Amino acid sequence: MNLMNAKSGTEYIISSIQTNDEELEAFLFTLGCYSGEPITVISHTTGGCVVAIKDGRYSIDTRLAKAISI
Repeated sequence: MNLMNAKSGTEYIISSIQTNDEELEAFLFTLGCYSGEPITVISHTTGGCVVAIKDGRYSIDTRLAKAISI
């Protein structure tokens, strides 16, 4: 399951990042988004979702949300 299918307000553990784009994977890593890390979907938006990773909140687009498996 990816973040687009996640229930808002529930904490999940990232199982993997499904992408062949090294820049995208590196960007997610700088946010603290990598396998084994907890992530919470705060809300779903028209173009993606708002997530909480560690001490930050980020708005990510649909492409990023679909790349993050939980």
